[in-house]
Amino acid sequence: MRTDYLFTSESVSEGHPDKVADQISDSIVDLFLSKDPEARIACETLTTTQLVVLAGEIRCKGVFEDDKWVPGAKEEIEATVRRTVRDIGYEQDGFHWEKFEFINRLHGQSAHIAQGVDAGDNKDEGAGDQGIMFGYATDETPDLMPATLYYSHKILERMAADRHSGAAPFLEPDAKSQVTLRYEGSLPVAATAVVVSTQHKPGYCLTGEHADPSKYAELEAYVKRVVAEVIPPVLLRETEYFINPTGAFEIGGPDGDAGLTGRKIIVDTYGGAAPHGGGAFSGKDPTKVDRSAAYISRYLAKNIVAAGLATRCTIQLAYAIGVSKPLSLYVDTHETGKVGDDKIEEAIKGIAKLGGLTPRSIRTHLGLNKPIYRPTAAYGHFGRKADGDLFPWERLDLVDDLKAALG
Repeated sequence: MRTDYLFTSESVSEGHPDKVADQISDSIVDLFLSKDPEARIACETLTTTQLVVLAGEIRCKGVFEDDKWVPGAKEEIEATVRRTVRDIGYEQDGFHWEKFEFINRLHGQSAHIAQGVDAGDNKDEGAGDQGIMFGYATDETPDLMPATLYYSHKILERMAADRHSGAAPFLEPDAKSQVTLRYEGSLPVAATAVVVSTQHKPGYCLTGEHADPSKYAELEAYVKRVVAEVIPPVLLRETEYFINPTGAFEIGGPDGDAGLTGRKIIVDTYGGAAPHGGGAFSGKDPTKVDRSAAYISRYLAKNIVAAGLATRCTIQLAYAIGVSKPLSLYVDTHETGKVGDDKIEEAIKGIAKLGGLTPRSIRTHLGLNKPIYRPTAAYGHFGRKADGDLFPWERLDLVDDLKAALG
């Protein structure tokens, strides 16, 4: 295992076109779950210049019943989508929350999927799809997340907060960040490069018809202040900065590039520091193990590290569509474990409150049948709080059980 190296992760803001799509999809998930905790949702979103399109399969009491729309449901969906875009802050000529064309192509869930997933008299609820899911935790940061991704997210979260509050009125919603850290002995010792590209008001650029070097200097100084407040000073002694390196970034968001749900799965998870099974999260109800099993995998990995059983941990789970029990559970503590990985696997299987890690037991243990998903759709699904509370898969309430099981 290498101990001295450079590693990089990126993040994108809530105004990035793909993240706009993710947030719209998850706002639909929340709308449906608020009406029916057993709703089935697979909502994909396309965003582009003055256009939002929804597609996918649904089933929800009070919204779509017996293959028909409930009166008023379509209008409520459109209002939810427009409110989501308004909250992000898009009121631009190329993408405006009041003015974009809206197309809704959601339709009823496949009966063949439903018969495999729904619980029956003689079967437990099955997984909503086949797939493999990974969870990860590391002691690099207080939230047990990879430091490169942690800092990338925090930079953009701070900039978005300043934009919304008016503290940085020259910012527009679209932005990207990237942080490169130098590791020695598997711990970060220096930020060698920080990249921030942010959409801005006219004039805050070095190229183009609106170029104003003094305004660009103001934007550059602001970004460096944010970085200095997010990344510990001890890591910034040899940092090279790249702030809007193209020179101008006035056209952005869905007007600058089309956005699709599920295209930022590495940003959503661990920034490339851990494997990914390939499935996106946003737009899916928690019967889809792409989402719920990834959440329980993070929960397990985080509690293992928090319990002092390892300093790094990767968990893999695998499922088959319509089958309730996982096909496999794999633990890898990357040679940092205090006990054998096989013993941790057996301990997890023996903890009764986890219910064998079936889709329904995951949903029950983590309380996933609630409208909690819109906040997950920007700045990562892991290592975060929403409205002051940890996401349920970030809790550390399994630590004592693991310690007891492993004595």
